[in-house]
Amino acid sequence: MSIAKAVLSGVVYRNPEKRFTGNNIPVTTFTINIDEKEQSLIRVIARGNNADAIEQSVSKGDKIVVEGRLQITALQGDDGTEKKVMELDISSFEVISSSSSNASASKKNSDEVVKFSEVEMGDVLIGEEEIPF
Repeated sequence: MSIAKAVLSGVVYRNPEKRFTGNNIPVTTFTINIDEKEQSLIRVIARGNNADAIEQSVSKGDKIVVEGRLQITALQGDDGTEKKVMELDISSFEVISSSSSNASASKKNSDEVVKFSEVEMGDVLIGEEEIPF
């Protein structure tokens, strides 16, 4: 499994689905399409307070920006072959535009809201010396 920090924007492709771990921690998963021209789907995972906020404020068709750890996980498919799935374990999100009329809770984060329009480019970009490969 590889892990990297990422900020992605896209359209919510599948509605969020909430479930609970054995320790009763909420986990919400949904899928976003990060490419308008073709289907490039990323599975998004939200835990704890983010899981509750996603469930209440995000729905299919919303435009969203998500930040978190990008990871590639190997899974075994129904036919027995190994498949790799790209997932983003989010730390923050912002709904840019809502497909529904109820967009009252458009920005949520368990610790603080990141307003992506105010992020300095130096905070987002990393130098070549910081790339692990």
